[in-house]
Amino acid sequence: MQQNRPTHLISAESFTTATVGNIITQNHTLALSDDARTRIQACRDYLDRKITGNDDLFYGINTGFGSLCNIRISDEDIEQLQYNLVTSHAAGAGDTVPPELVRIMLLLKIQSLSYGFSAVRVEVVQRLIDFYNAGIYPVVFELGSLGASGDLAPLAHLSLPLIGMGEVWYEGRRQRADVVLALKNWSPLRFQAKEALALLNGTQFSAAYAVWSLLETERLVKQADMNAALGYDAFNCRLSPLHPLIHQIRPHHGQVATAETLRNVLKDSAIAATDKTDVQDPYAFRCVPQVHGASKDAIAHVAQMVHTEINSVTDNPNVFPDDDLILSGGNFHAQPLALPLDYLAIALSELGSISERRVYQLIGGQRGLPAFLTKNPGLHSGMMIAQYTAAAIVNQNKTLCTPASVDSIVSCNGQEDHVSMAANAATKLRRVVLNLERLLAIEWMVAAQALEFRRPLRTSGQLEELHAAYRLVVGKLEGDRMLQPDMEATVAFLRTV
Repeated sequence: MQQNRPTHLISAESFTTATVGNIITQNHTLALSDDARTRIQACRDYLDRKITGNDDLFYGINTGFGSLCNIRISDEDIEQLQYNLVTSHAAGAGDTVPPELVRIMLLLKIQSLSYGFSAVRVEVVQRLIDFYNAGIYPVVFELGSLGASGDLAPLAHLSLPLIGMGEVWYEGRRQRADVVLALKNWSPLRFQAKEALALLNGTQFSAAYAVWSLLETERLVKQADMNAALGYDAFNCRLSPLHPLIHQIRPHHGQVATAETLRNVLKDSAIAATDKTDVQDPYAFRCVPQVHGASKDAIAHVAQMVHTEINSVTDNPNVFPDDDLILSGGNFHAQPLALPLDYLAIALSELGSISERRVYQLIGGQRGLPAFLTKNPGLHSGMMIAQYTAAAIVNQNKTLCTPASVDSIVSCNGQEDHVSMAANAATKLRRVVLNLERLLAIEWMVAAQALEFRRPLRTSGQLEELHAAYRLVVGKLEGDRMLQPDMEATVAFLRTV
């Protein structure tokens, strides 16, 4: 089975979130391309030549770290320096990072080191690849990074197992790294000059969350549009707000695309073709192109920023063999991720907010629909509490959308006097994404129930097909029953469509 897995060659070619998605979902193994191997080796050879017999100070190579950058480290202690860096910085706390996110962290770290500006040995990158291919994912903790000198604490935990320390997820359980290394007959690495620093500097923790969120967002945005289309018919809305002329005179890309999507989905709907008695519809329906569209445009901006980040070198110092330079800079500062991560959380929260408002309208006993979408309101509560749950989730998302990036706390004895807090923006964003998925599932469940009261009229062919498939999983609500299992089943169903 291992031999049948496709292989992705690590190279300098542009790396996209879609690439990551394909590698993960198709279970690729990784291998270094010849050009990547050559670049890595050339950079390492240059550094070895540069520091041999040289008394110059090179940050993090033969000096201490952070505010200790002016302290010279003897040649004999350089290996110890690298060991101390990894162990001392492994100070993470809180929940463990899901293995699926650690897998992306490994992939992004491998890619960044492969460009040949980090001066690590090929052996180090290869061991990261070995971990990835074998499904050995270091145990990393959510809390600890300020998103300034890179994601130091999380990346320290990512690096510990390379030297036989810390823990890993392997074969479905959490195990000691030294035990798993022994199982694989791998000797722990001994980091040489610059290597631990290259591993710990970088934005791969925050970037992994960003990539995961964008991959999930692609699916959820499509679902939000399908929900809205179903809601249009379930609430017996007019199609005039979707008319192309309206959007030609305010041609934001996301707005135009959303209106077109809903028009296409509803084009053969018998319900949509009926005469309407209400002159206008509530904003949660009428303004779907404007609201969903604005979120889509925000997502596109974030995707552009993340694309640049995952194709970048984000450790420090950077080594340029062709220019005979070792330059200390600030590419590890995660501000280019912190702002977009906060922005994406807000954009996704708004998709959830308007979704809950459509739920509220559908259960309100309007437009020929019974209160709470039950045949016998009073004796039965129907979908009443589903809206409560949606409202509670929306409220949590609003609190999670307080920007992490507006805060900065001085650290490292004043050397790191401005930090991005990108890591906290990243972990908050993931919770918003998961919450949005739940909100959209609740909306679909409610809209599907509301559609039952439009019979015998039918919605579009595309929506009827989805509705019929859904009814094989979650039946029509005839009387009160537990809704939590229905909501979980709806989440699972929507992941498959």
